[in-house]
Amino acid sequence: MFIVPEKEIAGLVSADQCFEAVEAVFAAMARGDAYNFPVIREAIGHAEALYGFKSGFDRAGAVLGLKSGGYWPGNAAKGRTNHQSTVVLFDPDSGRPAALVGGNLLTALRTAAASAVSIRYLARSDARVLGMLGAGHQSAFQLRAAVAQRRFEKIVGWNYHPEMLPRLAETAAEFGLPFEAVSLEDLGAQADVIVTISSSFSAQLMDAHVRPGTHLACMGTDTKGKQEIDPAIFARARVFADEIAQSVEIGEAQHAVAAEFIAAEDIVEIGAVINGTAPGRQSDDEITVFDGTGVGLQDLAVAARAVAAARARGVAVEVDL
Repeated sequence: MFIVPEKEIAGLVSADQCFEAVEAVFAAMARGDAYNFPVIREAIGHAEALYGFKSGFDRAGAVLGLKSGGYWPGNAAKGRTNHQSTVVLFDPDSGRPAALVGGNLLTALRTAAASAVSIRYLARSDARVLGMLGAGHQSAFQLRAAVAQRRFEKIVGWNYHPEMLPRLAETAAEFGLPFEAVSLEDLGAQADVIVTISSSFSAQLMDAHVRPGTHLACMGTDTKGKQEIDPAIFARARVFADEIAQSVEIGEAQHAVAAEFIAAEDIVEIGAVINGTAPGRQSDDEITVFDGTGVGLQDLAVAARAVAAARARGVAVEVDL
C-alpha cells in the first residue's frame, strides 16, 4: 500500500481539482453509481472531542474506503489543527488496503469545494456580496473557494469570537476584496451568498436576517445537536443537500424536520441539479439552502486524486502491509 503524508498534500491537489472531484461524486451519487455508508460520529468523553468514521463506495470511480477522525477543540492551543482526519483507501476488487492518506488539508479543501459547487449551481448569477458566518480554520478555505464562483465585490463577516475575524480580512485581501466585520443583522441585509462554517450548537443566523434571493451554504453542522441557522428559514426556502438521509440525521435539516418546517421528501440532492434531473434556483427572489454535511465519498474522491499525483511525482511511500 502507499502512504501519502499530510505534509505532501498541499503540493498534490488544487482547489480546482477538489471542485471537479466533489462535483463528480455528487453527480455519481444522484445517478446511483456511488453511495455512502452510515456515519458513526460520537463524543468520546475525553478532551471534549468528537470522533467518527465516514465511508462509502464509488462504483463509477472505483474508489472504496473510509475517513477516520473528528474535532479536538483543544488542539489550537497546542499549535495543531482542531480537525484531525486520516483517509484509508482499499482496492475494491480485492479488499486489500491500497493507501493511507493524511486527511486534514483534504477535509478543508473538499468541504470548501462542496459549498463552492452549491454556489455555482444555486446562487444568483448577479451575487456581489459574500457573507461569512464563522472565522475558524476552515473559513479561509471556504472564502477562497466561494470567490471563484461569482464576481464578488465585497466580503462581510461575523464570528462569535470577533478577535478571529482578521483571518477573513487577510484572506479577502488576497483577492483585493474589501472586508467588513458586521452584526448578524447586517450580514443578512448585505450578503447575496452566506457561507456558515462554525461549530455552533445553537442557531445564530435567524429567519428575520435572511433576505429573499439569498443562497445559504450551511457547512458547519455535521453532528446531532449542532446547529447554525434558524430552522424557520427552511419553511420559505428550497432545500438541497449533499445526501438527504445524512442531512436529516446529522445536518442542519435535522432541526427543520423535527420542527416540521419541512420533510425529508422536500430536500433535493445537489447531484440531481448537476445532472440536470432536478431544477436549481428558479427565481431571483428564491431563498436556497445547501445543507453540506460532508459525505465520505468526498474524502475518498480527493484522496484518490492525491494518491495518483503522489505516485506520479514519486512522493508516495510504498510499504508492504
